[in-house]
Amino acid sequence: MNVANLQLEGLLMAIASINQVLVRKGLLSVEDIDIALRKAEASETSEERSGGMSASSRDAVNFPIRLLELANQCQPETDMPSFSKLARMVGQMKDPVQ
Repeated sequence: MNVANLQLEGLLMAIASINQVLVRKGLLSVEDIDIALRKAEASETSEERSGGMSASSRDAVNFPIRLLELANQCQPETDMPSFSKLARMVGQMKDPVQ
């Protein structure tokens, strides 16, 4: 596996963990994080940003956002799923029409 992929995997899991801490400490709510991630996804899928992108490129851009959305939905009452489990879940939620 490419080292850069492993670094991104670690970064995403670190961000997911930080998001859990922010919720546990009451600094942000699960809803606050969800709204922020939805806004990020919307801006990345806007026609202006993704107009010339292939569907697979849009999926690649949205993968980390969707992974963090799923991790956010798991908190605060459950343990964080592994990266591979979250990645599988992202793949299963992909729009089948693409």
